[in-house]
Amino acid sequence: MMPGSYSMVVWIISALAEGFVVVCSLYRKNFLREIPINIYMLAAFAVTIGSAVCIYRYGFASRTYGYYYYYTDSLLTLLMFWVIIHFYQEVFKEMQVSRYVRRAAVLLLLATLFFSFLVVAHQSQDNWTNRFVIEIGQNLYFVGLVLTYLLWGTLLKLHESRMRLVQLVLALGVYFSASAGTYAFGNLFPGLYMPFLRYIPPMLGAWLPIAWAYTFTKVPGEARLSAGRLLARAR
Repeated sequence: MMPGSYSMVVWIISALAEGFVVVCSLYRKNFLREIPINIYMLAAFAVTIGSAVCIYRYGFASRTYGYYYYYTDSLLTLLMFWVIIHFYQEVFKEMQVSRYVRRAAVLLLLATLFFSFLVVAHQSQDNWTNRFVIEIGQNLYFVGLVLTYLLWGTLLKLHESRMRLVQLVLALGVYFSASAGTYAFGNLFPGLYMPFLRYIPPMLGAWLPIAWAYTFTKVPGEARLSAGRLLARAR
């Protein structure tokens, strides 16, 4: 299968899963309660449709699609940052520390933006905006990975028993781990991108909405995990 055809098939599956998550949330009347997740899924759905149109008109290897991919990927990663903070607020809701979580998140985001600016300014003066967008996207993936692992550690420490929240965070951990790993291997071994690594991002883009769609459909909101089962999932 050609790269463009492969991406089209994966993105059709992604769009269906992303739309399903939002429809499921509306049906269960949880749209506002889970608004960061729903806004992310709506944005991901729009980006998925736009990717298909861009590939159809300009081609998978075109510069136009390359710009579209990196700009929208950075936007989605920023929205995912909001989703992670939403999960933190859910975990710490009973401790009344939501405002401190938001402040810490804003400071961390600003620090990531500043670090990305310094890296790009030091490396090159050409195509500054495009390089900055790519750099901030990669850095946000690694920050998201660290935050997700810290969140998972917090779930274990506090013996969080809400099965749906645990499943959502686990799926997010897989997504960020694979995404950050793909970026890392791409930077270390640029020759691997064309024959292998370029197939991974579309697959990961489908994995997360499918995993979340399954969680929202099969895991009741009131379902609870025992401490033993939670620890078993961590191994």
